[in-house]
Amino acid sequence: MAQVLALAPDASSGKAARGLANPRTWSDLGSNESLVWGKCQGSARAPYQVTVDLTEPAFRCTCPSRKLPCKHGLALLLMWSANNGVVADLESAEPFAADWAAQRASRHATASARTAPDPEAQAKRLAERESLMSAGIDDFERWLHDVVRQGLASARRQPPSFWDTAGARLVDAQLPGLGDRVRAMGSNIHARNDWAPHLLGELGRWHLAVKAWRRRGELDEAAMGDLRAVLGWARRRDEIGDRVTDRWWVVGLSQEEDERLLSQRTWLHGERTGETVVLLDFAAAGQALKIAHVLGSIVDGEVARYPGGEPRRALLTGDEPKVTQGAGLPHATDVRTALGHTARWLAGNPWLRRIPMALAGMTVLPGDPPQLVDRTGAALTLAPDTDIWQLLALSGGHPVSVFGEWIDERLHPLSVEIDDRLVSL
Repeated sequence: MAQVLALAPDASSGKAARGLANPRTWSDLGSNESLVWGKCQGSARAPYQVTVDLTEPAFRCTCPSRKLPCKHGLALLLMWSANNGVVADLESAEPFAADWAAQRASRHATASARTAPDPEAQAKRLAERESLMSAGIDDFERWLHDVVRQGLASARRQPPSFWDTAGARLVDAQLPGLGDRVRAMGSNIHARNDWAPHLLGELGRWHLAVKAWRRRGELDEAAMGDLRAVLGWARRRDEIGDRVTDRWWVVGLSQEEDERLLSQRTWLHGERTGETVVLLDFAAAGQALKIAHVLGSIVDGEVARYPGGEPRRALLTGDEPKVTQGAGLPHATDVRTALGHTARWLAGNPWLRRIPMALAGMTVLPGDPPQLVDRTGAALTLAPDTDIWQLLALSGGHPVSVFGEWIDERLHPLSVEIDDRLVSL
């Protein structure tokens, strides 16, 4: 973000850009490997069309300002550089951005010609980023030692700014994933009854990330993929090449929305491979998701899987996939088998936060806390925010198949099978 503000023609443009870097004033936001685009509502009736070519960078905006870059172009680049999902990664650019890019390309050679990346420049940028991240890791390790030295009880007495400041330093060091986890602890430490073991477990996982970063040269591709995910180091689409074709059952959907961003997790289960993967889709707050997956459907197509351990993140690729209607939850198991999968996945990736579980023959037991119990008597505790009465009403007190996410030793149900169809919870 500092590099973006350094492009401002004057101080007032940089200040105005920071004020405009708010998704509420923008629409049609998106990016790909070389472009960032969006529409900003200004004083004119029609929103300004803003595009940034990342290869130089070069700016184009339909506003009347003579400054280059203008405040709108700087604001768009600030939102993209924050790397928080507000500016989504999309397959195709908006027409106004694609047309401008094509015009620029034609002036250099043909519309399809592209300049080959400079390996030396790429290596230099990578080294600079790793140096910044390493400095952030060193600072974070000192902070972790201070927290542990002062004791868990002392950590609970810290104000929210204690956690927010530490998280912000991590974001500045290009470690946004760790920053989000640290900031979340500021509220979790007061909201949870089991705050002490939860904090101790997170401190251990954070320290493990510090040690893993220092030994990153020894990690295999899967372990490095998991480490990059917890640190928040995103991958380009051209780095995601592990592709597999299957009939993918859409078994669970989960949406989260805040004042800036709408995000959706879509859990898919491969009929042939038996693998469960997750798709992540994003849109600015107030906008619709580009891809709307239907619970209970079967997507016959190809996915590209991110490097990492199971369950892996994936992207739908190729042409428009064939979508048909499925019936039920094909891979549901008992609690013991599901916990066995969980133990195996956590052994491979200790930073895993959400674990998919497909459970068969589960009976809802109200109580404090409420539980799901299988036919063998094995039980799982439901998350505190579970709508237990909706689950009871749908099941009628009978055993049902349930799909959910296992988070912090609590099950968050996402769907339930009723009469061979999946119903969202």
